[in-house]
Amino acid sequence: MSLGKYPSPTPREGASMSISPLSRRWLAASVVMATAVSLAACSSDDSSSDGPVELTFQSWVPNIDQVVDAFNEAHDDVHVTLETVTAGPDGGYATMQSAVQAGNAADVAQIGYDAIPDFLINDALEDITEYVEDDADLFTEWQWQTGVFGGSVYSIPQASGPLGQFYRADVFEELGIEYPETWDEFYEAAKTVRESGAYIAAFAFNQAPWMIGLAQQGGAQWFTPENDAWTVDINGADTLKVAEFWQKLVDEDLVKVEADMSSEWNADIQSGKVLTWISGSWADAILRGTAPDLAGSWAVGPVPQWNADENVSATWAGGSASAVLKGSKHPKEAAEFAVWMNSNPTSVNLLTEVGAGWPAIDDISEITALEDSEVFDFYGGQNIWDVFAESDKAVDTSWTWPPLSSTLFADLVDNVKASVDGGKPLVDAYNKTQEDMIAALEERGISVN
Repeated sequence: MSLGKYPSPTPREGASMSISPLSRRWLAASVVMATAVSLAACSSDDSSSDGPVELTFQSWVPNIDQVVDAFNEAHDDVHVTLETVTAGPDGGYATMQSAVQAGNAADVAQIGYDAIPDFLINDALEDITEYVEDDADLFTEWQWQTGVFGGSVYSIPQASGPLGQFYRADVFEELGIEYPETWDEFYEAAKTVRESGAYIAAFAFNQAPWMIGLAQQGGAQWFTPENDAWTVDINGADTLKVAEFWQKLVDEDLVKVEADMSSEWNADIQSGKVLTWISGSWADAILRGTAPDLAGSWAVGPVPQWNADENVSATWAGGSASAVLKGSKHPKEAAEFAVWMNSNPTSVNLLTEVGAGWPAIDDISEITALEDSEVFDFYGGQNIWDVFAESDKAVDTSWTWPPLSSTLFADLVDNVKASVDGGKPLVDAYNKTQEDMIAALEERGISVN
């Protein structure tokens, strides 16, 4: 079975730049297809020389119409029309890909980093390298790399959810707990917290992004495309190290097993029953909304490290990007819109205000939306965005999302929940997820090493 049209990832700096057979075949096919699309665009372009280029943009982010309006006000030669669609995982992606197959897709679409491989294996994205290759320095390296495959660029990063640890600074101080900078210190802190009657954290069995982020931060590489196939390592040593650590916390009743963002969890956050939450930067708004009466009691720190001399972070399910869908009649203008939307300070401020996530741009000095005193007051005057800025820069750029990420998320949650409910080791859940994912890939005709 072949890997299909999914290309090999770009080698990291310093790595060999030789092109694999997969890359040669894929890149050659890309040139042919790009040429065909270009010719088709020339023959069917319905724009006129006396009017702006018309683009359509699909997204589900609330209030993103403000960004589109700002772009239109700043540009006379291009006009963008927003089409609000169902969130990608809930049907939006299927609608987009069906439109590509039918030849009537939008020009630009919002897609999650984890969904880019699915679009690629279905030949649903335009190669926009020639239009954006000089813009890479505008963005954080790891976020830019999420859209680079086989040396070509297929999307522009928009925002992510770098991890940090929200914690009750007031209670930590009362209990004499120093902020846990390592996981060993986190374990010791958990014992002290439990003696007080509270829990240091919840074990969120309902959140695949949380579990994946912890594994990524622990050094795991779950998916690697190599030799025209995928290497799947969901149950590798680094992942099992993380699973066994949380198993110890569960077994010793040092964490509360509950779904985060549930009504029970909300009550535990409000009452001080649960004292920390490792989550993405966007979780700030949720926390402030859940426990407004605890303003001044919370703070944010980096995710604990496995080794004291390290600085390794991860994200909550990657992030979101803007991609030019296959068949766009105006790929150049579409790519330019995607870059402007995700790098122009006016636009990025608006995106940040509407909750798109942590900005993908490297320079956030002009993002005034990150200078909200109301946010700082909730955290005792702390500028929490300094923590997330460092976290974003510490994300490993080599993590690769696989095709069928929605299958991965569902299987992982089902298997972990089964282990928790059945009193079985968490390691079993990761072993089962490994088996399930290999079977799912092979069923789609995607080779696995």
